[in-house]
Amino acid sequence: MTQTTEAAAVRQPQKPTRTRVHRAWFVAAVTFVTIIGAAAFRSVPGLLIDPLHAEFDWSRGTIGAAVSVNLALYGLTAPFAAALMDRFGIRRVVAVALTVIAAGSWLTVWMTAAWQLMLCWGLLVGLGSGSMALAFAATVTNRWFTERRGLVSGILTAASASGQLIFLPLLSWIIDRYDWRPAAVTVALAALAVVPFVWLLLHDHPADVGQKPYGATEFVPKPPPVPGAARRAVTVLLSAVRTGPFWLLAGTFAICGASTNGLIQTHFIPAAHDHHMPVQAAASLLAVIGVFDVVGTIASGWFTDRFESRRLLAVYYALRGVSLMFLPLLLGPAVHPPMIFFIVFYGLDWVATVPPTLALCREHYGEDSAIVFGWVLASHQVGAAVVAFLGGVARDTFGSYDVVWYASGALCAGAALMALVIRRRAGGEPVAA
Repeated sequence: MTQTTEAAAVRQPQKPTRTRVHRAWFVAAVTFVTIIGAAAFRSVPGLLIDPLHAEFDWSRGTIGAAVSVNLALYGLTAPFAAALMDRFGIRRVVAVALTVIAAGSWLTVWMTAAWQLMLCWGLLVGLGSGSMALAFAATVTNRWFTERRGLVSGILTAASASGQLIFLPLLSWIIDRYDWRPAAVTVALAALAVVPFVWLLLHDHPADVGQKPYGATEFVPKPPPVPGAARRAVTVLLSAVRTGPFWLLAGTFAICGASTNGLIQTHFIPAAHDHHMPVQAAASLLAVIGVFDVVGTIASGWFTDRFESRRLLAVYYALRGVSLMFLPLLLGPAVHPPMIFFIVFYGLDWVATVPPTLALCREHYGEDSAIVFGWVLASHQVGAAVVAFLGGVARDTFGSYDVVWYASGALCAGAALMALVIRRRAGGEPVAA
């Protein structure tokens, strides 16, 4: 009898400590779904270049300029969006951003002139997407997690690639079967569909639901709203630019954007089409990049929790540069094993750079890291914008994209060297050499 009572006493404490999933993981899941839904607009630019060129006779440079405006605003809006999230809350900022994206995409259906493409897809979608940039993922990670931040950063970063995996084949099929206009409407509807999830389920802070951040030992009270969001974003930038690591991280991330969003995402499909590959086949390859991007980015988050971030960045950029040098030899009318190898390899490396870059921002800039990362992301998108425009100009000028592939490969080699310039102190904190 005594033994039974003792056994019950041993088992009793296990009842209250039942393993409930921490609310932070639900918030991360909603954020993941939100980024997936918003990723529809990231899938469209490469698909639109040939249809818009055929219908309106706009040059690829002109279309690339609109994509360039979109990418630049995507980056330049991000740090202000991070500050606005501190002021007004994540939920409000993200819901408004998704609505602006939907409006911009919907209005392109009635455009007849290139300036309207600049206004709708460049300005409106660019501003909305900037508020849905990786600074959103950084803000959620910083508020809700003190442990597993590298892993969560990798998962949320991979969400954009997951959206690309879903929407690229669908949108390419719609464009091929019907027209580019139904594809634009699909993007608008996808953005709007996510708004209710954001409004109902995305909590701004763990204190809102009476919980500690995941892994925290103490309760963290919700900080009061921070006034002067724009001023704070600029103040943080002025402070960061006086440090060496900011320029190194911004420089490497600009090259990251140039070699991914600006180059492959914008110009891979028309480049493959130049080699007589069907558009749907090229879009499917780009979607496959999204599959392995998910794997590579989550793995990179895991590595970032365990290995030195600057060395990871150097390896990622070096491998990306080598792969780009081989791409002109691989493009052709059919999908063959070497091309599949490139797609898998490039997919694993696509945004694997984000978790270590975010980790370095967090090490150097603490509570301002989300805003600093927003500015670093701005450099990523400026790099993407430059190559999105110059890639179109190069295609109009030389009749092929070869020079762009080679130049981007060389830039990636430079980024690998820049990453290694960030040293570590004896205390463990990296400083610029």
